[in-house]
Amino acid sequence: MAVVAGWQGRFFEDFTVGDVYQHPLGRTITETDNTWFTLLTMNTNQAHFNAQVGADSEFGRMIVASPLTISIVLGQSVSDTSQNAFANLGIDELRLTNPVFAGDTLWSESLVLETRGSTSRPDAGIVRVRSRGLNQDGVEVLTFKRAFYVHRRDAPRAASHFPQAAVPLSLENESLENESPENQR
Repeated sequence: MAVVAGWQGRFFEDFTVGDVYQHPLGRTITETDNTWFTLLTMNTNQAHFNAQVGADSEFGRMIVASPLTISIVLGQSVSDTSQNAFANLGIDELRLTNPVFAGDTLWSESLVLETRGSTSRPDAGIVRVRSRGLNQDGVEVLTFKRAFYVHRRDAPRAASHFPQAAVPLSLENESLENESPENQR
């Protein structure tokens, strides 16, 4: 029986300029997400959490707080871009191109713009990407460029931290019959 590692993310050697990663997970933003985020971050603009103020705005409803949109799109990109990064170096040219509302589903994709080995850290390199968020209709809602340090595949600090199980998983005593609803009562 083989142990097969899950997706470990890309290492410096895996990036190719011009590649586009369409990040696999969409995220629908709820009114609760927006309200909690504005309260947690002490954003006092009522257009984000007061339905009456939102209704009187040019959008006719509450708008999602921009930092929440940025956080979600950046977060969606991590599994494909910076899973093995150890430092963000900057976000540039951030543009909020269309409003986001509760009920919108955000998707994101990233284009690899540049890669270069690090002279000061031989076990790492610098990658620069342009990421953008799209809503459920394919309309771009934001775009930004981001640079980060990412480990090379053989870097000591890139090693897995998965613990050695005291008792390994095995197929002994496993069958579908043991998993039936009748046996779970």
